[in-house]
Amino acid sequence: MEWLDLTLSTPAANLALDEALLDDCESQAARECLRFWEPEHPFVVVGYGQQIAREAFAQHCRDDHVPILRRCTGGGTVFQAPGCLNYSLVLSLSLRPELVSVTRTNSYVMHALRDALAPLLPQRITVEGHTDLAMQRLKFSGNAQRRRRQTILFHGTFLLSQFPLTTVGRYLRSPSLAPDYREGRRHEHFLTRLPIGAETIKATLRARWSAEEVARGDWPEGEVTRLVATRYGLDEWIGRL
Repeated sequence: MEWLDLTLSTPAANLALDEALLDDCESQAARECLRFWEPEHPFVVVGYGQQIAREAFAQHCRDDHVPILRRCTGGGTVFQAPGCLNYSLVLSLSLRPELVSVTRTNSYVMHALRDALAPLLPQRITVEGHTDLAMQRLKFSGNAQRRRRQTILFHGTFLLSQFPLTTVGRYLRSPSLAPDYREGRRHEHFLTRLPIGAETIKATLRARWSAEEVARGDWPEGEVTRLVATRYGLDEWIGRL
């Protein structure tokens, strides 16, 4: 597996790179990748099939110049800001035929993440819902996936100590779909932050997936430019639902 620690200059480009890496693996069989990136400014991301008006306080976002974007994976709407560490796993079904379904892929990756991080934390980590990681029923990581015929993108976010936890409720409504363990809690009472740093998490996950470093120029830059121009940077696509 290759390793890419690369944050691009805009939220749209960062979201597009995940899809570009997925397509790159689909066309170049078994080119798996583990990527990390960290947002430099706040923004909101809705899931592929979600409605902005239902999930976000769009006027607050406009007032505060917080962009709203749409990603290619499912799952819920999230608030991104400095203090988020994002990872993206691109996995090949030719190498991992056991990941035959959404459910099996969720279980495989979530338990791999849990088991890798468990030795770093004093509290027990649990997999909650289908794709959340939590400590004492407080969520610190949400995750989602997108599937091609031969390739899977599985990505998510870890909330670190500098993440502005109390700000989430200004931009995100209560989610339209929530796991039972949320029990109706507000964002600031449902989320928590990890007491470990980004570099420790990166090193731990890189070791778990045996990922080797990729030269900085070896990423699908042209495809990212195309995806931003035709999808991720277009208001028509972002607000299509």
